[in-house]
Amino acid sequence: MKSYNANDIRNIAIAGHGGRGKTTLAEAMLFLAGAADRLGRVADGNTVMDFDPEEKKRTSSVSTAVAPLEWKNTKINLLDTPGKFDYAGGLYEGVRAAESVLVVTAAGSGFDVGAEKAIKAADSRGVAKFFAVTRTDAENADFYKTFEVLKEGIGSKLCPVVVPYMVDGAVKAYVNLASGKAFEYKNGKAAEVAMPSDAHISEMRDILMETAASADEELMEKFFEEMELSLEDVNKGLSIGVKSGDIYPVFACSGYTTDAVDMLLDAIVASAPAASTIKEGDIECSADGEAAAVCFKTVADPFVGKMSYIKVIRGKISADSPVMNARTEEQQRFGKIITVRGGKQEDAGMIGAGDIGVITKLEGVKTGDTLCSVKAPVTLEGVDFPKPCLSMAVKVKKKGEEEKVAAGLNKLMEEDPTITFAVNTETREQILSGLGEQHIDVIVSKLKAKFNVEVDLAVPRVAYREAIRKTVSVQGRHKKQSGGHGQFGDVWIRFEPHEGDDLIFESEVVGGSVPKNFFPAVEKGLRECIQKGVIAGYPMVGLKAVLYDGSYHPVDSSEMAFKTAASLAFKAAIPQAGPVILEPIGTLTVLVPDDNMGDMMSDITKRRGSVLGMGPANEPKMQQLDAEVPMAEMGDFATVLRSVTAGRGSFSMEFARYQDAPATVMQKVIEESKALAEEE
Repeated sequence: MKSYNANDIRNIAIAGHGGRGKTTLAEAMLFLAGAADRLGRVADGNTVMDFDPEEKKRTSSVSTAVAPLEWKNTKINLLDTPGKFDYAGGLYEGVRAAESVLVVTAAGSGFDVGAEKAIKAADSRGVAKFFAVTRTDAENADFYKTFEVLKEGIGSKLCPVVVPYMVDGAVKAYVNLASGKAFEYKNGKAAEVAMPSDAHISEMRDILMETAASADEELMEKFFEEMELSLEDVNKGLSIGVKSGDIYPVFACSGYTTDAVDMLLDAIVASAPAASTIKEGDIECSADGEAAAVCFKTVADPFVGKMSYIKVIRGKISADSPVMNARTEEQQRFGKIITVRGGKQEDAGMIGAGDIGVITKLEGVKTGDTLCSVKAPVTLEGVDFPKPCLSMAVKVKKKGEEEKVAAGLNKLMEEDPTITFAVNTETREQILSGLGEQHIDVIVSKLKAKFNVEVDLAVPRVAYREAIRKTVSVQGRHKKQSGGHGQFGDVWIRFEPHEGDDLIFESEVVGGSVPKNFFPAVEKGLRECIQKGVIAGYPMVGLKAVLYDGSYHPVDSSEMAFKTAASLAFKAAIPQAGPVILEPIGTLTVLVPDDNMGDMMSDITKRRGSVLGMGPANEPKMQQLDAEVPMAEMGDFATVLRSVTAGRGSFSMEFARYQDAPATVMQKVIEESKALAEEE
């Protein structure tokens, strides 16, 4: 493919709810433009965009795919983003590299959650928005009802451009309201037909003309004079309104048959913002000037190695133009520069301003990093990924492969920043976190496919604590004689609760019954003991220990003997001191639609939570609910919240404090601890 000037490049992220036909529409666009030699089908696993083995297995997109096409002397880079919420990271990758978002929904689906999220993602970047309503030729599909539902949810910014002419529920033709022409499609080919006389179409054309005219004063004057605008005028008005965010053009089509997709491509060329029109901070998209680019996606390819997807904002990236990583300030070495079309790769000499390409073997570069000229350092905005909300403990199927798991997950974290992985040193578990059950399932599948390691998943253990609620005084006496010097240490210690976390050690010894030089040994013995409590093996907090008496032997006493004596005192005292299990409590903040507030309050109550407050959120029709909930009860909260709110809800949780666990919970924790000890 030839190099294009930024004026002739359009970068389009295709987004929307899962299962609405995004990939199918992308395949139709590629096929019509001659960028694919066949019309791929998701169900058949032969699409350009869903090329990953996981996508073929699941028949749905799990990551963003990039594919360029050429249409009327314009290069269009399609970024097909996943629609399922578990793979939402892909949406933000795609939107970061785009100047426009094409929100895809299906006739009959209306304004679904995926469309809402796509609009929010586009708004967060300030990029243009288009709408495609697919499957308009499906049985009982009604484009006009769908348009009205969309309008209720989005408002008057929606502007119809291509609509179907329907008779008895069947599509007879598609009408381009801008040109005033109608086309009948048979076997993927368009033939112009007479403009139908239809009330729906006339109404829609009036909306288009008025909306396009309102984008520009000159056009508005012309419209009032002639009550009509030419195709050129409409395209001008749409282009102005789309770029300003005041107009969202809507296109009816059928991705499966490619019907009317050519008109959508025409409109993208005519109305979508060119790459050259976008300015990032003080940096304009121009071939002139020193290089500045952002890495918006990373792939760990088993054959090519690390692949960094790059969007160039200024200048160019080429083998003979050294660049540095603005974050690390290190000059970058790299392998090859390539262009990709789904899974297919082709060598390229450079990536020009406004364009998208891939650089291989860019060590040290992460998604979101800026690559720039050494002469003109600059930092571009990165990618704002959603935070993981579901955590699972990873258990290797073969002992000894823990390091292999860690190495594999660290590689996958480079590829997918919505993954986190860490070792909980307290529970000794490897914890994997992601955006949902399906997301984590994909990660586990990739671990096996790419790194040949198999794991099981389990609910992570909770980091409980132990404490006492009574004051007791006990003796710890260690005496051992085995020839020669013996061992002797004798202490009387008072154990009492206190409000802090750390051990408080004090001495009230008088008269030298225990020499001062043994005090540190007593404290050390106690500090070692509190690392593993007596009743369930969890660390002990809030303990005060006062050494107030004891005895010693001038020959047999030693630091080790007094350390052991302290340990014996601890083990004897705690069971008598009203021991309790403390459970971690988290502060929960939930955003839910107005209609779901009651359900979420009920769910939080079932989790032994306490609602602290509620009120309107910053988003329309959303409420914020604040609560405190035991963290042990939150394992499946992300899944339940998504189910109850149809994906609209979100939450964050932070550790607040520890508090006494109820007797039933305490007993369960003790039993689980015993069972775990037996397994080990």
